[in-house]
Amino acid sequence: MAKRVSWELYRSFLAVLSEGSLSGAARALDIAQPTVGRHVAALERSLGVPLFTRSQTGLLPMESALSLRTYAEAMSNSVAALERAASGQGSGVRGVVRVTASEVIGVEVLPRIIARLREKHGELQVELVVSDRMQDLLQREADIAVRMARPTQALLIARRIGHVGLGLYATRQYVKRHGAPETIADLQRHALIGFDQLTPFIRSAGKAFPAVHREAFAMRADSGLAQLALIRCGAGIGICQVPIATRDGLVRVLRKQFSLQLDTWIAMHEDLRGSLRCRVTFDALVEGLQEHVAGAS
Repeated sequence: MAKRVSWELYRSFLAVLSEGSLSGAARALDIAQPTVGRHVAALERSLGVPLFTRSQTGLLPMESALSLRTYAEAMSNSVAALERAASGQGSGVRGVVRVTASEVIGVEVLPRIIARLREKHGELQVELVVSDRMQDLLQREADIAVRMARPTQALLIARRIGHVGLGLYATRQYVKRHGAPETIADLQRHALIGFDQLTPFIRSAGKAFPAVHREAFAMRADSGLAQLALIRCGAGIGICQVPIATRDGLVRVLRKQFSLQLDTWIAMHEDLRGSLRCRVTFDALVEGLQEHVAGAS
């Protein structure tokens, strides 16, 4: 390459990869479609290789494009992290902090904590990434992560919050209509709500409770929020975090026979130790999640 390639070209390249077309990438970036086309063509000239082939459904990435994706995504994460760091310059707690958490924690627990944090620090902006996929803190996909497993990467600052209890729950109306199971074997006569695809946690839980397996579930969803919604509407019995179930007035069944725990942690990259916006957010999450865990008994 005769000269360095502009980040704008890689940004358009990533958008085309994600959206599958020039028009989709243009909408995602809020720029003109011909501009995206020029960016992709300029990148192909600079690299000396074609990146996409045209099809009836849009642009298909070639092997050359797929091989660049990881590096371009790392660049994008670094640019976003730089912009967040720049937003926090100046006095006081200000700027953007990107927090990631699982669906259930992100929707059911963190909003109250974030609202309280924003009451104290009005210039702080919080980006909440709700996903059961673990965001990579080392690649700066997020600044702070709430994780239901101990972080193992050496460059992370991690704080253990404690265990969140899990139990089997249903609505009072469901129990009134169908009765409460008295043994694990009784679950066979009930409408169970559970997972579709196996995960490491589910495999581990299955060893302890072999009667609770995929084929036993009348309703299956890999979304924790979807399972929670099914439980709340009285569709059946499912697994729920104890503090959430207690707050919602759900009825616990088989308390002595069925109990699981989620180990809860908060982590951030050690390079953010000196960032006031991240430290304040980290401490607020610790305090709020400790309150949540305290309701898990």
